[in-house]
Amino acid sequence: MSGEPARGGESARGDGATRTATVRTTHADAALVAAALAPDETDSMATRVNGDAIECVVERPATGGLRSTVDDHVVNLRVADRLVERARAHLAADDGARRSDTNGDTDTNT
Repeated sequence: MSGEPARGGESARGDGATRTATVRTTHADAALVAAALAPDETDSMATRVNGDAIECVVERPATGGLRSTVDDHVVNLRVADRLVERARAHLAADDGARRSDTNGDTDTNT
């Protein structure tokens, strides 16, 4: 059975080859989303921001590890993107409330 793929698709011979995946996504505030992801990055990940796009290259020695790292990255990416969008909506609502207060829309009871 020598030479057959090991579990997860890795070579049973230990050929030393690495597995690579690139995840590219776009966001309204890519720099902020990428900054939120930074604490969870490992040495096997390289992330860069280009305009509204985040590109993360993951390189791992085993297919199973690559899959796991990419899966974790995508989950973290979705959470970070949702948080940024909700924060923007909240700030916009607060800004709208402040503007209506400064435009004389408050009751002064005079």
